[in-house]
Amino acid sequence: MESRAVICSILLSVVCFCCAEEVKVAVKGAAPIASTDENFICATLDWWPQTKCNYNQCPWGNAGIPNLDFGNKILENAVKAFGSLRIRIGGSLQDQVLYKVGNSFPKCPHFKTRDNALFGFSKGCLEMERWDVMNKFFNETGAKITFGLNALMGRKKLNSNDSLMVGKWDPQNAHDFMKYTASKGYKIDSYELGNELCGSGVAARIEAEQYGRDMIVLKKLVQELYPNPNTQPKILGPAGFYDKQWFDTFLRVSGPNVVDGLTHHIYNLGAGVDPTLINKIQDPYFLDQIAEVYKDISSSIKMNGPWSRAWVGEAGGAYNSGGKDVSHAFVDGFWYLDQLGMTSAFNHKVFCRQALVGGNYGLLNTTTFIPNPDYYGALLWHRLMGKNVLFASHKGSPYLRVYSHCSKKSAGISLLMINMSNSTTFEVSVVDETNLYNQEYTDLNHREEYHLTPKDGNILSDVLLLNGTPLKLTESYDIPTMNPQLVDSVSPIKVGPDSIVFATLKGFKAPACA
Repeated sequence: MESRAVICSILLSVVCFCCAEEVKVAVKGAAPIASTDENFICATLDWWPQTKCNYNQCPWGNAGIPNLDFGNKILENAVKAFGSLRIRIGGSLQDQVLYKVGNSFPKCPHFKTRDNALFGFSKGCLEMERWDVMNKFFNETGAKITFGLNALMGRKKLNSNDSLMVGKWDPQNAHDFMKYTASKGYKIDSYELGNELCGSGVAARIEAEQYGRDMIVLKKLVQELYPNPNTQPKILGPAGFYDKQWFDTFLRVSGPNVVDGLTHHIYNLGAGVDPTLINKIQDPYFLDQIAEVYKDISSSIKMNGPWSRAWVGEAGGAYNSGGKDVSHAFVDGFWYLDQLGMTSAFNHKVFCRQALVGGNYGLLNTTTFIPNPDYYGALLWHRLMGKNVLFASHKGSPYLRVYSHCSKKSAGISLLMINMSNSTTFEVSVVDETNLYNQEYTDLNHREEYHLTPKDGNILSDVLLLNGTPLKLTESYDIPTMNPQLVDSVSPIKVGPDSIVFATLKGFKAPACA
């Protein structure tokens, strides 16, 4: 009798381990709670040379702007697949880049390691022949370009023991570069001034008042070189970590209609070498902490610069090139896609992932350019999630994250569901809260579902399965077709353990999406 009880207990525990948890997700479709730019997804290209090393590894190879092979077919097809991928050109070394144009700099130096220099590197240079090659690539792939300008020209250190840089920005080299760019007809979506020079800075810093005045200079420069308001690039800044007092002052001093995009950076997972990195990514309570920054950014804009819009200008999760075994793996999608959902709900217009290629956190493999799992997650978001953000909530486990937008190219809504639990399947039913009686959503159409899982169930795998099939490049190096599975809309959405699901509900009648 006792042994039978033990067996029953074991069987019960097994059943509970495998059982599904029913969850009702309520979506309010009456009005959007926020909106993103049509091209919300963005990826960065950085200036790091091969000798950029952290934690006894040098993960950049030839992926930095000076060495990147813009003729690579996989790279070209990966950008083309988005139709209009935003690419931000910038990073730590941008404030040491000289532009070889005009008569300003007869020599064009390469980045070299130097102990006493910013970030351990000497000044570098962008030759116009290289810029021409880059723009040929951008034009052929349809990319929308943000270019980060050197904001340290004309400044000097206040003293050797302080990172404060003083003096006005000297715009001459930037003027010559922008004039060349405009004369060639190269399309620039936006110019951004400086990188991580705000607040306490990283390697250098500028006071908010001076930075605000410099933004006015840049705005006038853009208006002079791009007189047509329909094609005039936007102005972005300050491209650093949020500091409320500094950002508020920056917006007030720069004044109305100068800063179009208030850009800030996110590395909320800490150092890439942190052994607890994988645990942080799977901890919904930890991931929630960054929401306070997104809320505060929105408040700063509302109170001090309502003409501006919030952008995440750079986000790699873990700093110093990301986590060696984690940032390019399936599990990183729990952080990345959750951040996309969270920032869009806080009315951010753009989210720039560090990096398109390079480091451990590239959307593409640094050496082969083969897409990592987050690339496909970004592509599905870009194709499915429209710009109008809807409120979605549930009372189930915090390990199930749910976000909802109007569908991008069809009627109805699209959902993103992230299951961070490694043991529980969630059976999700969608409730239309616009309906007076909160009735469960029903649809005569089939539901379109995209289930993303790692190969062999290993969350550290960099091979992604879509509806059970590995995503692989075609023989001609094209991005594979990503078709949904059609599911009877009467049945719940089954979100398996350690999985990410996109679903499009075409029959969901949300007034916000009409």
